[in-house]
Amino acid sequence: MKYVLVSGGVISGVGKGIIASSTGLLLKTMGLTVTSIKIDPYMNIDAGTMAPTEHGEVYVTDDGGEMDLDIGHYERYLLTTLTRDHNLTTGKIYQQVIERERRGDYLGKTVQVVPHLTNAIQDWIERVAQIPVDESGRKPDVCVIELGGTVGDIESAPFIHAMSQFPRRVGKGNFMQIHVSYVPVIPPGPHGEQKTKPTQRAVGDVRSAGLRPDLIACRCERPLEEAVIQKIANMCQVETKQVLSVHNVSSTYHVPLLLRQQKLRESIIGLLELDAPGAVAPSKAFVDHGAKMWQEWVQRTRAQDGGSLDTVSIALVGKYTNLEDAYISVGKSLEHAAMYCKKKLDLVWIDSSNLEEAAQQTQPAEYHKAWHALITANGILVPGGFGVRGTEGMIQAITWARTNKVPFLGVCLGMQMAVIEFARNVCKLPGAGSEELNPGCETPVIVYMPEVDRTKLGGTMRLGKRECVFQPNTAGWSKFRALYGDDVTSIHERHRHRYEVSPDQMAAIEAAGDFVFVGKDEKGERVEVIEIRSHPFFVGVQFHPEYLSRVLAPSKSYLGFFAAAAGMLDEVTASLTGKPPIVATNLDE
Repeated sequence: MKYVLVSGGVISGVGKGIIASSTGLLLKTMGLTVTSIKIDPYMNIDAGTMAPTEHGEVYVTDDGGEMDLDIGHYERYLLTTLTRDHNLTTGKIYQQVIERERRGDYLGKTVQVVPHLTNAIQDWIERVAQIPVDESGRKPDVCVIELGGTVGDIESAPFIHAMSQFPRRVGKGNFMQIHVSYVPVIPPGPHGEQKTKPTQRAVGDVRSAGLRPDLIACRCERPLEEAVIQKIANMCQVETKQVLSVHNVSSTYHVPLLLRQQKLRESIIGLLELDAPGAVAPSKAFVDHGAKMWQEWVQRTRAQDGGSLDTVSIALVGKYTNLEDAYISVGKSLEHAAMYCKKKLDLVWIDSSNLEEAAQQTQPAEYHKAWHALITANGILVPGGFGVRGTEGMIQAITWARTNKVPFLGVCLGMQMAVIEFARNVCKLPGAGSEELNPGCETPVIVYMPEVDRTKLGGTMRLGKRECVFQPNTAGWSKFRALYGDDVTSIHERHRHRYEVSPDQMAAIEAAGDFVFVGKDEKGERVEVIEIRSHPFFVGVQFHPEYLSRVLAPSKSYLGFFAAAAGMLDEVTASLTGKPPIVATNLDE
């Protein structure tokens, strides 16, 4: 087993996740099976109880793990299926060590950070790195480990110490490190000077902690100047070929190609002795397919950047629009759909609170701006969320989409709001609402799931991949089901929710018009998909389809929605059942 550690210095949010994912992708182009582990040094057991505005989106895996958003990058780039154990936090590792101590596993010894905690970290990494991550069931050849945070942070110390010991455990030639740093430009602008001192200090911190970076990936506003590369190499005691320039590009999908051009693959081959006798022999499985398709995908993003494609505007009406990372998988899913349709995505962020009547009085400029963006959009998307704030604005947006025949997709909370909107305005159910938002409402059409533990928050929702069964009366007319083909009777998607459509109100809602519960759970009791039959595309899903959208395999929920907004739903639906292969080109070009 080979290991690649990706660490970061100078500032947080420097792009370690994208660089780690891109490194994994380049390894896959060699025919290797790649897995990834994300280390988060916060005390939380997982990301499930953190607000989206605090730490960005909570990403969910098949097994119901509530994960850091970087796990989403790994799955999207590497076409892998990771587990809850692929995200290691301080909370998880301390919990494991304390449980062992309580059982007496340490045989009376004084339990300490070194060696007990650091050994547990290394044991965890070795164990999880062996878990198969694709359909072949083959154990991975390489594990890319991203160490979250910034080297030097006090909470990272146990992990850094563990990783400094790890090369001795796994053996020479089986471990390498990429350290991601930041090269600021002072003053900002095209003529500012690229400053290397932060990188020098960051590399010094890494070395003082017991690690020695093999490659230094320098994030920068523009390509590093040759003199700057020479200076970093001299001051950090590395060769110039060990300094990588990772400058800003228009799309993160370009980063693997940027690293490929700087011969990252060749560097890894040498450092991990992949060309040595007995090393992993590359196959051509991914080389001949995925890598070439990735190049085609990048060409499409360049066409988008160049303005040669028609633009489709999507209004994202949400609660956490002040932090784009809160909806990062949603944005990526729309990008995947746009590239599939060969259109340019214009994603318009609308704070749902600004659509409410109260905003007209308190901040009229924001109110009118929000409504103008909404009514001029080609499609309206209401994503997931928690809490009452902004939900009346979501309902206003849904009413507009329904009555004006604008393509609509509601996800999780967005679907629930669509049910409430229809119950209020079409079914005329008095006081229709949600037990989450209005606990004392007269007619709760959204209710708390009976099996959910109400005494705590962490890990208590309906989580992970579940089956959605299409109802018999939907074949032949459902636009959503047609995306899969009428012969497909069920699909599997990932969930994260604790409220659902009330079983007691389902019959009354369906009786009032052409609002149909297209998909239900395997028992036929829980609503999974809703659709308005007479609408060009009005769909709500209880699951989160963004978690399974991949760069080379867009989510059909988002693809159908985007295609409807682009006026090409029939064309895309037809292409999904008999689409010819994408014309491939070489990743090396």
